[in-house]
Amino acid sequence: MARVRLFARAREAAGRAADEIDAPTLGGLLTEARIRYGAAFTEVLAVSRVWVNGEEPHDGFGTTLGAGDEVAVLPPVSGGAVDRATGASVGAADPGLVAS
Repeated sequence: MARVRLFARAREAAGRAADEIDAPTLGGLLTEARIRYGAAFTEVLAVSRVWVNGEEPHDGFGTTLGAGDEVAVLPPVSGGAVDRATGASVGAADPGLVAS
């Protein structure tokens, strides 16, 4: 089971700072997180960096997770443009591409 740490807007959207999710891969973990935390979290995730054990994952969403691994969701904390009508970051990635 991997420990998930959520920062800034990701923490606010999920309503928690940390959680534990049992998933064999990073993609599976992010899919479960999107299901648990809903649309607001999915939007934040689309513009966030995701690190595994303090590093960017080299195998992308196929990165294998094991017991004790830590996944951090790091949204941008400053800068960038926001569409005032929708609240979305301008140039944000398609939330559907976050995890497969």
